[in-house]
Amino acid sequence: AIRAVSVDHGLRAEARTECAFVNAFCAGGGFAHEIVVWVGWDGSGNLQAEARNARYGLIAEWAGQAGVDWVALGHTRDDQAETVMMRLARASGVDGLAGMPHRFERDGLVMVRPLLRLGREDLRVYLRARGIEWCEDPSNEDDSFERVRARKVLGAVSDLGVDAETLVAVADNMASVKSALDHYALQEVERGLAVVEAGDVILPERMSPTYPVPHEILRRLFNAAILWVAGGDYPPRASALVEMEKAMAGADKHTIGGCLVTRIAGDKPYSARLRVSREFNAVRSLAGATDAVWDGRWVLDGPHAPDLQVRALGAAVKDCPDWRETGVPRDTLMASPAVWRDETLIAAPVAGLENGWTASATRRGNFAEFLLSR
Repeated sequence: AIRAVSVDHGLRAEARTECAFVNAFCAGGGFAHEIVVWVGWDGSGNLQAEARNARYGLIAEWAGQAGVDWVALGHTRDDQAETVMMRLARASGVDGLAGMPHRFERDGLVMVRPLLRLGREDLRVYLRARGIEWCEDPSNEDDSFERVRARKVLGAVSDLGVDAETLVAVADNMASVKSALDHYALQEVERGLAVVEAGDVILPERMSPTYPVPHEILRRLFNAAILWVAGGDYPPRASALVEMEKAMAGADKHTIGGCLVTRIAGDKPYSARLRVSREFNAVRSLAGATDAVWDGRWVLDGPHAPDLQVRALGAAVKDCPDWRETGVPRDTLMASPAVWRDETLIAAPVAGLENGWTASATRRGNFAEFLLSR
């Protein structure tokens, strides 16, 4: 069964009419169509990035309610070329230049891009041949958006052979390299280079000359750890990693990407490790029902009730008599999920106060599975 969804971002007056146009087309084809509306943007942040994140979230919510397992997106070859051009401007590495994947998972939903080999004009030709009308988004001509500027730059350099086909070929080549790097990163996880404990990821701070793992593999694992622990769509920028290394030259803790990175001292050269934990301040105000996913990854199981909430444990770690016996650092436990009834602590499974509850941080899959899903 095919279902369709349109997102009205509420940013243009024409959007409502365009969604209605799609609704009429779907009705003519005999399949369901729904319109979801984005509300609540406070005007902060990058508009296109915020709209994109909202769009994916709304689509995932709709899919969950509609029983949809796969969602097909309409990105084309031109979108891919523009993405690579923008990432070139940011001096992106292999992952960035690999462009948009044909298949990926987000918010527990499989998304595919079946039109990624076709250009926009290919689609227009197809529609004209069948007498099907379409809408053009006027914001595609707005130079205030980076993607529009990238599109115009592509047009200007096409005489040099730098066109959509060329940049898509670059993306394909980089995607092949990314796949190989991910393969070897996964091998190192399976060999025990990365250790998962209480929802944290523990990695070597640097590799020993006697254990010759390339720095790139360790960097990929660190970035994956940040995303697995804190969520988010993109790993920290290279400049943020450099700042972290500088800061930790004189300290043992640093926050990055919604995570707390803590050095674990070793008694031998090259034996120091880094523990990637969730930053408490990132979740201190996060609350939800106990039968819902918390912080994008924690799933709790126990005697659920409407008057219970899941919130971060915070300073109430002191009220867990066995928290030291868990061997888990206090910072990690503070950011772990706890069950509350108003201000009364009911359970904190990660901190040893179970009271019939368990907590698992595998909503995004285990760490190895997460590496392969990106």
